[in-house]
Amino acid sequence: MRSGEIAGQLRRSVVIAKKDIRIYYVKGPVVIFGLLIPFFLFLAFTVGNRFASLPFLVSGLLAMTLFFTATAVTPVIFPWEAQARTLERLAAAPITIPALVFGDVLASLVFGVGITLVPVGIAFALGVVVGHPAVLLAGILLGAVCFSSLGTLLSVPPANAPQNIMMLSSLIKFPLVFISGIFIPVESLPVWGRLIAVLSPLTYFTDIARYSVGEVNAFPIALDIIALAGFAFLFLLVAMTLHARTLPKRL
Repeated sequence: MRSGEIAGQLRRSVVIAKKDIRIYYVKGPVVIFGLLIPFFLFLAFTVGNRFASLPFLVSGLLAMTLFFTATAVTPVIFPWEAQARTLERLAAAPITIPALVFGDVLASLVFGVGITLVPVGIAFALGVVVGHPAVLLAGILLGAVCFSSLGTLLSVPPANAPQNIMMLSSLIKFPLVFISGIFIPVESLPVWGRLIAVLSPLTYFTDIARYSVGEVNAFPIALDIIALAGFAFLFLLVAMTLHARTLPKRL
């Protein structure tokens, strides 16, 4: 594909992202969902673990907020579009399936980063010092791409009922939260727990957040960034490839 064609597809991806934000993301329930679930999990953990430091708690809140917001809508966009019969118009438009998927990811990225700024502001208000803001910003951006791509990957099964995809999404997302070092540091897990934790991309963002606020990190920060970028690239590539195969089954 020539550079002019790539630029044209990217412009179409931006149009898809704007459409997604307007139709799916700028809704009260979606915003509340992205904030309330991490908040209540954070509150329950705080009440049950009064000995944890404030930076440790805030870093966990950051990780949960970004993860849940970036994966809130992307799993069900394709089913919604198919159910509403708007996916047929998109398939007939001069846009490639990778560009369509990238547009969904871009919308989720913007939403995830925007909502995650709320707990960052709370952290500053509570006096938490972010010693490595550049690392935290890089982690948030990479994490948003990674988790948004994961959400798009979860929507690959050609089911046109959003509730079916949401069930599958929940079965994957919630276990990841509990094995990724958010509530229990990775270094405190048993060997089998550490082996499972390294398979979760959320583990590496949580580690970046811990490092950024001065807490002990389990892995070298360079490894965290490389792993998060690798997961993001893998999820995005697989999502684009599989959607190209399953899209015709939705029409």
